[in-house]
Amino acid sequence: MTLQAGGSAPARGPDVVVVMGVSGVGKSTIGQALATTLGWAFAEGDAFHSAAAVAMMHAGVPLTDGDRWPWLDRIGAWITAELAAGQSAVVTCSALRRVYRDRLRAGRPAVRFLDLVAPEVVVADRVRRRVQHFMPASLVDSQYVVLEPLEPEETAAGSVVVPVDGPPELVLRRSLAALGLEPCAS
Repeated sequence: MTLQAGGSAPARGPDVVVVMGVSGVGKSTIGQALATTLGWAFAEGDAFHSAAAVAMMHAGVPLTDGDRWPWLDRIGAWITAELAAGQSAVVTCSALRRVYRDRLRAGRPAVRFLDLVAPEVVVADRVRRRVQHFMPASLVDSQYVVLEPLEPEETAAGSVVVPVDGPPELVLRRSLAALGLEPCAS
């Protein structure tokens, strides 16, 4: 942290919010809205998947940790580049397990997580209604099996949990408030 002009309050450097949760919980919708509202860079985590991983999921085959490491490393490299450019950013990533979150956070103290949560029945219904997405509803259960909620030390470090009941505008407002962020003026 650096001091602002006048030497009073510390100024924050760039911030990165990883919008996490199971497939179908609303990561893309809320992540894009959050980035737009804040005037920050945005990346869709699914875009970092290899073609082979997308084909596996499309076929209903859950990814293994070995399938996920390169994907997480590509997301991490994007985060590092944004931070190096001095740019705050939002990226979506399921980040279902603590070890995945630790990998994204490693060497990047500006990273915090926005964990979007909803009951499995709600998410499964959303996924069934989606069109042109590689993640089938048959894999929703496997995501809840793998999901490890944020731990107390993660929330103490600024990561937050936000329920997604209600319209996206309400979830966005809850997310901004939970993260302690203000919309950009422009």
